[in-house]
Amino acid sequence: MLKELMFTGLGGALLFKQKVEEELQKLEEKGKLDTKDVKSFLESLEEKGKKSDEKFKEELKVTIKEIIDELGIATKDDLAKLKEDLK
Repeated sequence: MLKELMFTGLGGALLFKQKVEEELQKLEEKGKLDTKDVKSFLESLEEKGKKSDEKFKEELKVTIKEIIDELGIATKDDLAKLKEDLK
């Protein structure tokens, strides 16, 4: 379910990026924008998207860890320690 949610978010972001690029291309063709301005804006948009993606992933990891702790689910480390203790 989390993968589907992430893929949906990424798909939406890519669609948004494509639409923005199309609109900027139209403005550029009409002579309302300079090519350098378009490239600069797209690079800025891409950088912000990457930062936002990294922040989302980090927040997701923290949230998942909190959920695992609240539910009392054993982690790989917990199982490895238990196996070692049983030896």
